[in-house]
Amino acid sequence: MNKLVFFTTLLITSFVFSQTKEEKARAMETQELLSKANSNLKEGNFPEAEAGYRKIIANEPKNATAKYNLGNAYYKNKKNREAIQRYIQAAEVATTKPEKHKIYHNLGNSLMNDKNYRGAVEAYKNALRNNPTDDETRYNLALAKKMLEEQGDDGGEDEEDKKDQDQEQQEDQEDEGDGDSEDKDQDQDKGDEGEEDKDSKENEDNGDTKENQNKPEQQQPVPGQLSPQQIQSLLEAMNNEERKVQDKINAEKQKGVITKPEKDW
Repeated sequence: MNKLVFFTTLLITSFVFSQTKEEKARAMETQELLSKANSNLKEGNFPEAEAGYRKIIANEPKNATAKYNLGNAYYKNKKNREAIQRYIQAAEVATTKPEKHKIYHNLGNSLMNDKNYRGAVEAYKNALRNNPTDDETRYNLALAKKMLEEQGDDGGEDEEDKKDQDQEQQEDQEDEGDGDSEDKDQDQDKGDEGEEDKDSKENEDNGDTKENQNKPEQQQPVPGQLSPQQIQSLLEAMNNEERKVQDKINAEKQKGVITKPEKDW
């Protein structure tokens, strides 16, 4: 009996060890392929880079890095539709906030090139949900909203913004645990945020310059039709809106209301 137990344990250990070796070997192969594909892309050898990324994806369908970098390769080679497809695929399998932020940022840029401004707005919003501090993404979001407005297809955008703010406010209230006052506070917030949206629009043409950092790992914004003054006004308007929300939250706290205030890999 003891011999049987020992043999079984030895068999399981050998199987696990063999599986671990295979996984390590596969991981090393993937890293080598990824490094070579990145080098080919950097050197301008697009066909070889594309082939390398595709091979990784075939072996590991959930490899977000390969799908994202393949999207970047298509973007740099003016294959915009292919880039959009790969970014969407990468977003579906990405597991970390930094990954999702970069993917959605570059997806937004590709959608901007495709003149799909509504899609770009949603992509930049998703990027900011995963990294709210990125000024470059915030700038691109403001630009996308402006282009959508000039396109004459901005219907419902303000309502969507308000819904996003309401949802975030509701989640914060639930975290604080004051269930009895949530509905009343949320209704009040909806009215206040509607006024904030209106005030923000009125202030779009008034503001100081806010300089944005260029991050080499992110694709650059595509200003095109906007003047520097318009860009500055857009950024300042967004800053004003955020300050008003924070001021409202701080005021509610004082009153005793429970609330809570190309990117390469």
